[in-house]
Amino acid sequence: QVQLVESGGGWLQAGGSLRLSCVASGTILSINIMGWYRQAPGKQRELVGRIFKDGSTRYADSAKGRFTVSRGNAKNTVYLEMNNLKPDDTAVYYCNANVLTSYFTTTKDYWGQGTQVTVSS
Repeated sequence: QVQLVESGGGWLQAGGSLRLSCVASGTILSINIMGWYRQAPGKQRELVGRIFKDGSTRYADSAKGRFTVSRGNAKNTVYLEMNNLKPDDTAVYYCNANVLTSYFTTTKDYWGQGTQVTVSS
């Protein structure tokens, strides 16, 4: 029903910047929340940051001041701008969207396939 496709991952050195993109497609009536999570090897998936329908944002403490989540004009796209990257930021980054697909159901969370970000020291 809903597909999320991420792009923009890669390998870079500490201190660098990277921008991730995620596009949602499918049967979408509205998207309440879009955001980014990450999962490092041997660790649980954790929130990085997310943006609500009203434009407000929430960030993990580790992301505050360095990462910015924003939505595109089409509202089905979300970006993660990452600056001053550190080796601890190395993880698979997942796009997440809380989507309403029908007026007869409640919203549901969807996930992208993930994109690898590797930061070397």
